[in-house]
Amino acid sequence: MAAATAEAPESNPLSVLGDALEAAAQSIGDARADASESAKAAAQKVKSGVSAGAYNAAYGLSFGVVFGAVFLKELLPEDNALRRGFEDGAEAAIDAVASRRAAKDQFEPEPEAHEPEPKPQAAPKPRVRKVVIKSRKAEG
Repeated sequence: MAAATAEAPESNPLSVLGDALEAAAQSIGDARADASESAKAAAQKVKSGVSAGAYNAAYGLSFGVVFGAVFLKELLPEDNALRRGFEDGAEAAIDAVASRRAAKDQFEPEPEAHEPEPKPQAAPKPRVRKVVIKSRKAEG
């Protein structure tokens, strides 16, 4: 008595494995794209933060130095040698910067005025004379 049982066809294990690998590859590709975009955004934020930090540090340093010097100068009496030194030093620094800028402008040619120097022409080659020596036959 063999009873015939209708069994549901089982899905192929290789097919299931292939589908799982395909889904895993797709999710890895999506994760890689998301990670790449996130890395670019993070790099931009870090670059912006470093730039802002450098600006703020330079601003604070220059403000502190200049403000401190001006504050100290104002505290000193007008006929004080230290005060005159601050004032004369500041004027000399301003003059030095102006003269450097003038010298830089003087020695840098303007882009339109800069033309390449012409190549020197080679000296003309001397003409070569062809010398023919005729031999004389001895007369006999």
